[in-house]
Amino acid sequence: MNRSKNTKRFSFRISTNDKSHQSGANTVSIAVKDYTPGTKGYSTPVGDVSPGQTVTMTVKEAKAFQKFLNTYFAPPSV
Repeated sequence: MNRSKNTKRFSFRISTNDKSHQSGANTVSIAVKDYTPGTKGYSTPVGDVSPGQTVTMTVKEAKAFQKFLNTYFAPPSV
């Protein structure tokens, strides 16, 4: 399965292979889009990741990251 989602600043991609048991066969990648100066975009680094770089993690790591985000960005309980 390959899925992707693009936003103004990032490209997200999930690649899984249910039949493979090889390490690294199931990954999640976040790429920072690289805009050139003078266009409708930006050319400054985002945190410690510069435009044009990609962060790749295993699906297990991505699920841990998702849990972290869901915990700290959860809507306030009423």
